[in-house]
Amino acid sequence: MGYRVAVVGATGNVGREMLAILAERSFPADEVIALASRRSQGSEVSFGDKTLKAKALEHHDFSDVDICLMSAGAAVSKEWSPKIAAAGAVVIDNSSCWRYDADVPLIVPEVNADAVTGFRKKGIIANPNCSTAQLVVALKPLHDKAKITRVVVATYQSVSGAGKEAMDELFTQTKSVYTLDEITPKKFPKRMAFNVIPHIDVFMEDGFTKEEWKMVAETKKILDPKIKVVATCVRVPVFVGHSEAVNIEFENPITADEARDVLREAPGVIVIDKREAGGYATPYEAAGEDATYVSRIREDPTVENGLALWCVSDNLRKGAALNAIQIAECLINRKLIEAFPAMPSRWLVTRRVGRRPAP
Repeated sequence: MGYRVAVVGATGNVGREMLAILAERSFPADEVIALASRRSQGSEVSFGDKTLKAKALEHHDFSDVDICLMSAGAAVSKEWSPKIAAAGAVVIDNSSCWRYDADVPLIVPEVNADAVTGFRKKGIIANPNCSTAQLVVALKPLHDKAKITRVVVATYQSVSGAGKEAMDELFTQTKSVYTLDEITPKKFPKRMAFNVIPHIDVFMEDGFTKEEWKMVAETKKILDPKIKVVATCVRVPVFVGHSEAVNIEFENPITADEARDVLREAPGVIVIDKREAGGYATPYEAAGEDATYVSRIREDPTVENGLALWCVSDNLRKGAALNAIQIAECLINRKLIEAFPAMPSRWLVTRRVGRRPAP
């Protein structure tokens, strides 16, 4: 018997990508339900060779859902994720709402899959920030090899990370440059076309942005709380695909060749590292792909036991939709949840959030 899966935020960039990936990976679902706001109710979305009509989130009965993939923003998740979990579904949330909750596991399956068992506390699993996801996939095998002590990362993040309106704004502004039309920023604080903006999310009192803080907090929670991390997050005029320039300091010696060998064997990583023109990955090549691509691996001569590298990944896939679905697959493969025909009031202790059946 297959699972019943709901996708909340199905008409957004990530929601549509979730539906596409569920179909691509032949996820064991008997039914997939597209849910959105009342404003988007009735909108059509693709699921493999099928077309689904989005239903209103607030009218849906989640007692018939096993897994809920939530991609509707932090405010919606804060209100609805506990309700959906209480109704019986495991919620895998793509927003920032639950990432820093001690009772909610923050999961990247290639990095900390064992932590997924913590979902029983609240019935919710958090998906990390898109820029964090690709970073920790690249860092994990290197940390296992030589123990990372410090990471300095500068991101080059595509506009799709800010949603469809941001993609539309870049497209419109780019056309306006060539037609000599006036450019008025709306989604971004400054012109995005043919520009870079060193500002993602809101500024905090210490001068860092919330996006930069997220990378620090999430890397520590997922990988190792002892690692020192500092980030500078930059928005660039690319539609899909985040890039990162990463400097890493280790406790133990590691050469560039050793790092290259380790990364070639790592899950979710593809190394493209020829020391020649074009011998590296860019966000253009990463778009539509599942892997985190690592290039430009080299020793940093300015610190002891240091490396520098470049990594790129499709932020809509590994940074969001794919990672969420991999978490769902992890739950299934580890037999942490089962699909039941009965209503959630007949839960088994081993199912979902670990509540006992109603008398």
